[in-house]
Amino acid sequence: MRALAAHLNTFLFKRRPWNAQSRNFSSFNGKDEASLEQEAERKIGWLLKLFFAGTATFVAYQFFPYMGDNLMHQSVSLLHVKDPLFKRMGASRLARFAIDDQRRMKIVEIGGAQELLNMLGSAKDERTQKEALKALSALSKSDEAVKALNNAGAISVIKSTPDTFEDAEIGAYKLNLLKRFQDLRYDI
Repeated sequence: MRALAAHLNTFLFKRRPWNAQSRNFSSFNGKDEASLEQEAERKIGWLLKLFFAGTATFVAYQFFPYMGDNLMHQSVSLLHVKDPLFKRMGASRLARFAIDDQRRMKIVEIGGAQELLNMLGSAKDERTQKEALKALSALSKSDEAVKALNNAGAISVIKSTPDTFEDAEIGAYKLNLLKRFQDLRYDI
Protein backbone atom coordinates (compact mmCIF):
# COMPACT_ATOMS: atom_id res chain seq x y z
CA MET A 1 0.00 0.00 0.00
CA ARG A 2 2.86 2.34 0.86
CA ALA A 3 4.62 1.52 -2.42
CA LEU A 4 1.44 2.25 -4.33
CA ALA A 5 1.10 5.59 -2.55
CA ALA A 6 4.72 6.44 -3.40
CA HIS A 7 4.18 5.63 -7.09
CA LEU A 8 0.98 7.65 -7.13
CA ASN A 9 2.75 10.55 -5.48
CA THR A 10 5.60 10.38 -8.05
CA PHE A 11 3.12 10.18 -10.92
CA LEU A 12 1.03 13.09 -9.71
CA PHE A 13 3.86 15.44 -8.96
CA LYS A 14 6.20 14.32 -11.77
CA ARG A 15 9.25 14.38 -9.65
CA ARG A 16 12.18 12.15 -10.03
CA PRO A 17 14.80 11.37 -7.48
CA TRP A 18 17.66 13.75 -8.26
CA ASN A 19 20.39 11.56 -6.83
CA ALA A 20 19.16 8.08 -7.67
CA GLN A 21 22.57 6.58 -8.30
CA SER A 22 24.03 7.47 -4.89
CA ARG A 23 20.86 6.30 -3.27
CA ASN A 24 21.16 2.87 -4.82
CA PHE A 25 24.62 2.31 -3.40
CA SER A 26 23.93 3.58 0.08
CA SER A 27 22.63 1.46 2.90
CA PHE A 28 19.76 3.91 3.36
CA ASN A 29 16.35 2.60 2.34
CA GLY A 30 13.10 4.59 2.32
CA LYS A 31 11.15 1.60 3.57
CA ASP A 32 13.46 1.28 6.53
CA GLU A 33 12.91 4.92 7.45
CA ALA A 34 9.14 4.57 7.21
CA SER A 35 9.09 1.40 9.29
CA LEU A 36 11.38 2.99 11.89
CA GLU A 37 9.09 6.00 12.09
CA GLN A 38 6.02 3.80 12.46
CA GLU A 39 7.65 1.72 15.16
CA ALA A 40 8.79 4.81 17.05
CA GLU A 41 5.33 6.39 16.81
CA ARG A 42 3.73 3.16 17.99
CA LYS A 43 6.07 2.80 20.97
CA ILE A 44 5.84 6.45 21.97
CA GLY A 45 2.08 6.34 21.48
CA TRP A 46 1.78 3.41 23.86
CA LEU A 47 4.13 5.10 26.28
CA LEU A 48 2.00 8.25 26.24
CA LYS A 49 -1.18 6.23 26.67
CA LEU A 50 0.29 4.36 29.64
CA PHE A 51 1.54 7.61 31.15
CA PHE A 52 -1.92 9.19 30.77
CA ALA A 53 -3.68 6.14 32.23
CA GLY A 54 -1.27 6.06 35.17
CA THR A 55 -1.71 9.76 35.82
CA ALA A 56 -5.51 9.49 35.63
CA THR A 57 -5.48 6.54 38.01
CA PHE A 58 -3.26 8.38 40.49
CA VAL A 59 -5.44 11.49 40.38
CA ALA A 60 -8.63 9.46 40.79
CA TYR A 61 -7.12 7.53 43.68
CA GLN A 62 -5.97 10.68 45.47
CA PHE A 63 -8.80 13.10 44.84
CA PHE A 64 -11.96 11.06 44.40
CA PRO A 65 -13.09 8.97 47.37
CA TYR A 66 -14.11 5.37 46.98
CA MET A 67 -17.78 4.76 46.37
CA GLY A 68 -18.32 2.27 49.13
CA ASP A 69 -17.45 1.72 52.73
CA ASN A 70 -14.88 4.49 52.82
CA LEU A 71 -17.41 7.10 51.73
CA MET A 72 -19.96 5.78 54.23
CA HIS A 73 -17.37 6.08 57.00
CA GLN A 74 -16.59 9.62 55.89
CA SER A 75 -20.29 10.48 55.91
CA VAL A 76 -20.68 9.14 59.44
CA SER A 77 -17.59 11.05 60.53
CA LEU A 78 -19.19 14.24 59.18
CA LEU A 79 -21.92 13.75 61.79
CA HIS A 80 -19.28 14.20 64.54
CA VAL A 81 -18.38 17.73 63.41
CA LYS A 82 -19.87 20.64 65.35
CA ASP A 83 -20.82 22.63 62.26
CA PRO A 84 -24.49 21.95 61.30
CA LEU A 85 -23.69 22.31 57.60
CA PHE A 86 -21.30 19.35 57.69
CA LYS A 87 -23.80 17.37 59.75
CA ARG A 88 -26.48 18.02 57.14
CA MET A 89 -24.08 16.98 54.38
CA GLY A 90 -23.28 13.72 56.17
CA ALA A 91 -26.95 12.98 56.81
CA SER A 92 -27.83 13.75 53.20
CA ARG A 93 -25.12 11.38 51.96
CA LEU A 94 -26.33 8.62 54.27
CA ALA A 95 -29.90 9.11 53.03
CA ARG A 96 -28.66 8.68 49.45
CA PHE A 97 -26.66 5.57 50.33
CA ALA A 98 -29.59 3.84 52.03
CA ILE A 99 -31.03 2.33 48.87
CA ASP A 100 -31.12 -1.35 49.81
CA ASP A 101 -31.19 -3.42 53.00
CA GLN A 102 -27.52 -4.36 52.78
CA ARG A 103 -26.37 -0.74 52.65
CA ARG A 104 -28.85 0.30 55.34
CA MET A 105 -27.47 -2.35 57.67
CA LYS A 106 -23.91 -1.32 56.83
CA ILE A 107 -24.78 2.24 57.89
CA VAL A 108 -26.27 0.90 61.12
CA GLU A 109 -23.21 -1.30 61.76
CA ILE A 110 -20.73 1.55 61.40
CA GLY A 111 -22.73 3.66 63.85
CA GLY A 112 -24.58 5.91 61.44
CA ALA A 113 -27.99 5.33 63.01
CA GLN A 114 -26.81 6.26 66.50
CA GLU A 115 -25.02 9.33 65.20
CA LEU A 116 -28.13 10.42 63.30
CA LEU A 117 -30.15 10.13 66.51
CA ASN A 118 -27.52 12.14 68.38
CA MET A 119 -27.62 14.72 65.60
CA LEU A 120 -31.40 14.91 65.77
CA GLY A 121 -31.38 15.27 69.55
CA SER A 122 -28.82 18.08 69.53
CA ALA A 123 -30.00 19.89 66.39
CA LYS A 124 -30.70 23.57 66.95
CA ASP A 125 -32.11 24.49 63.54
CA GLU A 126 -34.89 23.03 61.46
CA ARG A 127 -32.79 22.22 58.41
CA THR A 128 -30.50 19.99 60.46
CA GLN A 129 -33.51 18.28 62.03
CA LYS A 130 -35.06 17.75 58.61
CA GLU A 131 -31.90 16.14 57.16
CA ALA A 132 -31.54 13.87 60.19
CA LEU A 133 -35.18 12.80 59.97
CA LYS A 134 -34.85 12.28 56.21
CA ALA A 135 -31.84 9.99 56.71
CA LEU A 136 -33.57 8.11 59.53
CA SER A 137 -36.62 7.71 57.30
CA ALA A 138 -34.42 6.25 54.55
CA LEU A 139 -32.88 3.83 57.06
CA SER A 140 -36.28 2.82 58.45
CA LYS A 141 -37.24 1.03 55.23
CA SER A 142 -35.34 -1.99 56.53
CA ASP A 143 -36.87 -4.03 59.37
CA GLU A 144 -33.47 -4.80 60.92
CA ALA A 145 -32.52 -1.12 60.81
CA VAL A 146 -35.81 -0.23 62.55
CA LYS A 147 -34.98 -2.76 65.26
CA ALA A 148 -31.53 -1.21 65.70
CA LEU A 149 -33.06 2.28 65.80
CA ASN A 150 -35.53 1.15 68.45
CA ASN A 151 -32.71 -0.34 70.53
CA ALA A 152 -30.89 3.00 70.27
CA GLY A 153 -33.92 4.85 71.67
CA ALA A 154 -35.12 6.44 68.46
CA ILE A 155 -38.79 6.72 69.44
CA SER A 156 -38.17 9.07 72.36
CA VAL A 157 -35.73 11.20 70.34
CA ILE A 158 -38.15 11.47 67.42
CA LYS A 159 -41.08 12.32 69.69
CA SER A 160 -39.04 14.98 71.47
CA THR A 161 -38.26 16.76 68.18
CA PRO A 162 -40.41 19.91 68.17
CA ASP A 163 -42.98 20.34 65.41
CA THR A 164 -42.65 23.40 63.24
CA PHE A 165 -45.22 25.25 61.25
CA GLU A 166 -42.69 26.56 58.73
CA ASP A 167 -41.41 23.22 57.47
CA ALA A 168 -44.13 20.62 56.97
CA GLU A 169 -41.60 17.99 55.86
CA ILE A 170 -40.31 17.62 59.41
CA GLY A 171 -43.78 16.65 60.59
CA ALA A 172 -44.21 14.28 57.65
CA TYR A 173 -40.90 12.54 58.36
CA LYS A 174 -41.76 12.27 62.05
CA LEU A 175 -45.17 10.77 61.31
CA ASN A 176 -43.71 8.29 58.80
CA LEU A 177 -41.03 7.17 61.25
CA LEU A 178 -43.44 6.80 64.16
CA LYS A 179 -45.90 4.93 61.91
CA ARG A 180 -43.09 2.59 60.84
CA PHE A 181 -42.25 1.86 64.49
CA GLN A 182 -45.95 1.32 65.20
CA ASP A 183 -46.34 -1.05 62.24
CA LEU A 184 -43.49 -3.19 63.58
CA ARG A 185 -44.95 -2.96 67.13
CA TYR A 186 -42.05 -1.08 68.69
CA ASP A 187 -44.20 1.77 70.05
CA ILE A 188 -44.74 0.20 73.47
